[in-house]
Amino acid sequence: MPPTIRRAVIPAAGLGSRLLPLTKATPKEMLPVGDKPVVEHTVRELVASGITDITIVVSGGKSLIQDHFRPNPALVEQLRADGKTAYADAVEEVAELARQGHITYLDQHGPYGNGTPVLNAARNLGDEPMLVLWPDDVFVAEVPRAQQLIRAYEATHCPVLALMPMDPRDSRRYGVPVVKEDLGDGLLRIIGLVEKPEPADAPSTYAAIGGYVITPGIIEELREQTRRWHEHRDGEVYLTDAINAYAAGRAVYGQVISGRWYDTGNPADYLVAQMAFALAHPEYGPVLRHLARELGDGEHPASGTDTTPA
Repeated sequence: MPPTIRRAVIPAAGLGSRLLPLTKATPKEMLPVGDKPVVEHTVRELVASGITDITIVVSGGKSLIQDHFRPNPALVEQLRADGKTAYADAVEEVAELARQGHITYLDQHGPYGNGTPVLNAARNLGDEPMLVLWPDDVFVAEVPRAQQLIRAYEATHCPVLALMPMDPRDSRRYGVPVVKEDLGDGLLRIIGLVEKPEPADAPSTYAAIGGYVITPGIIEELREQTRRWHEHRDGEVYLTDAINAYAAGRAVYGQVISGRWYDTGNPADYLVAQMAFALAHPEYGPVLRHLARELGDGEHPASGTDTTPA
């Protein structure tokens, strides 16, 4: 039987250029969504799905990620001494999360492109499959997205892409899969991806989003891409290209993910994610709804006024 998926990689070496200047000094992975940085949402999803070996691939200026997950006994001791037990417990819980996921960090090396961090993290992969989740995607789902992808892999023993239904008018924003067969329960056999097609040229009404089960065959395709890059020093190494090359002769599947997806990689979508998580919070949600009612009535609450809902 193929091995159980226990490893995952989070590529976190990007510049976050679409969110500048917000990300000039703060890594985009550390921007808050609700009361947690976005990368913590991804780590929590992986740990909840049984992943016990997480590699975060970073670049210069990303030390805040390590600092966030690193144990801080001195801070915990000070908080407990001050009687702030809940805060101390929260700090310890994040460090315990990192221990459960056995988080390690790897500096990115190689040509530009989102395939490079995957290849960096796969050096000791052997015959194991591996999950890849982007750190600027947040899913809210009854069954974690990572677990849905693992189940699809266990049913197929092949690479799997996370998919979602798409309005054809949005096709220019996504990689769109070429679907060969619908196997039911959201599982699709796919034979390729078309990157950001025009709506009239989109081969399906699904979009590939931030989640993959990668197998050693995909890694071999990434190695071949990287070899060619070193020969010609042209272009970038993309995971999509490796999947397309692999799918030309071997089986690849897509799993339509059940749940709500929030992209935090650009300002508008980041604000939507922030608002959605705040509205769902038992403490902050009522405050925001009260504020929305006031603003809808044309009122402008003064600084320092009571915004507690009636």
